[in-house]
Amino acid sequence: MTRLSGAEAGPAFAYDGYATLGRIGLIYIASSVVMDAEMAAMAAPGLCMHTTRLRLPKVTLEGIDAMMTAPELEQSARLVGSAPIDALCFGGTSASFVYGTAYDKALIARMEGWVPGPKVTTASTASLAALAAVKAGPVALATPYVDAIHQRAINFLSSNGHPVLRHGNLGIDEDHALAEVPLEKVYDLVCSVDHPDATAIFISCTNFRSVGVIAALEAALGKPVISAVQASFWHCLEITGIHGARPGYGQLFDNRLAR
Repeated sequence: MTRLSGAEAGPAFAYDGYATLGRIGLIYIASSVVMDAEMAAMAAPGLCMHTTRLRLPKVTLEGIDAMMTAPELEQSARLVGSAPIDALCFGGTSASFVYGTAYDKALIARMEGWVPGPKVTTASTASLAALAAVKAGPVALATPYVDAIHQRAINFLSSNGHPVLRHGNLGIDEDHALAEVPLEKVYDLVCSVDHPDATAIFISCTNFRSVGVIAALEAALGKPVISAVQASFWHCLEITGIHGARPGYGQLFDNRLAR
């Protein structure tokens, strides 16, 4: 049927958010609020996020262990995977890096077994891919974590070719408190950890606001700034070939937007 033009064309429809570009499935912490909101902010019209939830008792090593060994992890993956998604991302940075690269890769393999079909990544795998994409070597690190998890982040980066030259953390162990850190404080923390020999700065934690300050930080510091949320979103686009990013969220997206 041919749609008519002008007065005979019929009613004008409003944008309804339907996924004309693609769908990203996200396994995310039940008490967290930042990652899915920031991914939606970065998404062009027609790219949709669909989130399933997983309970984290506390932002500590013990809390992460409890979350990652619970049967709900598989259930959460299978639930969101029942939707027609193009990519599936595990949206917990510390939960995927805390036991190193082999653990992170094994998590991806488990997710692929539970949900065959979509491309699969984790916040940690995505972060390493993003650092590689901007040709980063030594880095500076900013996190909101308690010391034990912050040290695991340093170890993870260092063991994957990114020695941490300077770092800082806020020592927060409550998930809601992570999300309440204002962007001004995030900006100041990142500026405080910069090092002249750091080739990039990495902001870890997917319930820690970041994407709103990335462009401002890159302008001030003159180097790429990668955050776990930004990297996760970017990597979902990379592995699926979807072009669905809005401009304004850092050098990481420059090549994608130019394609």
